[in-house]
Amino acid sequence: MPDNRRSRIVTEGLARTPNRAMLRAVGFGDSDFGKPIVGIASGYSTITPCNSGLDALARRAEEAMREGGAMPQRFGTITISDGISMGTEGMKCSLVSREVIADAIETVCFGQSMDGVLALGGCDKNMPGAMIALARLDIPSIFVYGGTIKPGCWKGEDLTIVSAFEAVGQYAAGKLAEEDLLGVERNACPGPGSCGGMYTANTMSSAFEALGMSLPYSSTMAAADAEKADSAAASARVLLEALRADLRPSRIITRQSIENAVAVIMAVGGSTNAVLHFLAIAHAARVEWTIDDFERMRGKVPVLCDLKPSGRYVATDLHRAGGIPQVMKLLLDAGLLHGDCMTITGRTIAETLAGVPSTPSPEQQVIRPLSAPLYAQGHLAILKGNLAEEGCVAKITGLKKPAITGPARVFDSEEAAMAAILDDRIRPGDVIVIRYEGPKGGPGMREMLSPTAALIGQGLGESVGLITDGRFSGGTWGMVVGHVAPEAALGGTIALVIEGDKITIDADRRLIEVAVPADELARRRAAWSPPPPRYTRGVLAKYARLVGSASRGAVTDAS
Repeated sequence: MPDNRRSRIVTEGLARTPNRAMLRAVGFGDSDFGKPIVGIASGYSTITPCNSGLDALARRAEEAMREGGAMPQRFGTITISDGISMGTEGMKCSLVSREVIADAIETVCFGQSMDGVLALGGCDKNMPGAMIALARLDIPSIFVYGGTIKPGCWKGEDLTIVSAFEAVGQYAAGKLAEEDLLGVERNACPGPGSCGGMYTANTMSSAFEALGMSLPYSSTMAAADAEKADSAAASARVLLEALRADLRPSRIITRQSIENAVAVIMAVGGSTNAVLHFLAIAHAARVEWTIDDFERMRGKVPVLCDLKPSGRYVATDLHRAGGIPQVMKLLLDAGLLHGDCMTITGRTIAETLAGVPSTPSPEQQVIRPLSAPLYAQGHLAILKGNLAEEGCVAKITGLKKPAITGPARVFDSEEAAMAAILDDRIRPGDVIVIRYEGPKGGPGMREMLSPTAALIGQGLGESVGLITDGRFSGGTWGMVVGHVAPEAALGGTIALVIEGDKITIDADRRLIEVAVPADELARRRAAWSPPPPRYTRGVLAKYARLVGSASRGAVTDAS
């Protein structure tokens, strides 16, 4: 195994006696000082079902590493439950946690001179937070996903956490009995694992498998199944092989492998958050990648998988249908993947997929063949116009009409918009504007699942538009546009919209604009002044000072 700084300094004799003394206290013996020290960065917590199973996986990985001749060192990272914090002020900490996770893993591994690291995550920001750290550190690394939750059930209907949010809107509209509201709430989450549809967690785990930083088939396993723990142990063994070969993320995370990951995101109908996160991962890996590259990939890659939130199936169904390798094989055969990209196993993508069938099983309906895609082009459209000069992201799957023009209904916070929706003050044809929820203005760029799910529940998902400088949950669908940049807090045009302005969202033309003459917008801009910061101390204040534009990944370390 390679001699890196830790391996050398602990064997250099008396000068390092204090280091050895400290390591003896955590279980090192005389024969252990020449072994590689490998970090196990675990996001285990009982805060959320997404992460509640991670400790068992970390212990399986630790056992496999010891058997393989390494000295594993477990340490913890944080998590924020998006589902629990959704619709509250606490949701502002969700995107912030991505940076805290990345910084924590980087700090421990760099500070303790780790030879390699295995990162385990479950909830949405665990994945990009960990991958940002792995890219920065560039030591042999692997990501292990905690696994997806199994679907709940109420009165014969499969449920996910989004079912509970939509039930709120249905109940408010008088379309759902209280018995059923409670039934959905009590049965939506039956055990451990991340939200079950192709929401952000499953989107990012799938993308990391395509990127080559996780093992094949690992991204769609259920958290509660034995194969998930077996996969964690296998990941540990693969990481030790990568250590011997000195196979680092910089050989795996390239422009071509990011194209592979984004191709899979498009094919599975993944979350809008993937745009934000892969811009940040590319930045950490020093790979040239822009928001316009997503639109380039959208034009080439069809949607092949019929998955929630806009489709019928959940991640466990995708796993039974062949998982991400089956999706990747279809894309590879169509010339839509780079087969020569390296993976953490030491095999290329093409070698990894060699034994996967070229056509999906006819006995399943989750994965469509290339000849009959769900949609001919990808679903994450990058729109630009006078409302978003730097761009914004629209998720257009499941929509009968990917365009709307209507009067602006303007709200300066998520709470204000939610109150209007539940008070039945929104009408078909309206375009809701939720602003001052961007990376700086929020701060923290909250997800708008509560208002979008309430609209769906009230039957307004197809007839009402919604734009925001905040984000959306991976569980969101409908005529919604997020990540509007420049954001309102920086004086973006979204800050200048007034009630009743005509707004057009047109996914086919990739256009978002407000029908206000340029001279009138200039007059409004001259009269506009930024609101005072909502936080002046603590983590949110620091984040607001450091964070950059959503159009560049909302990173905090840009030069």
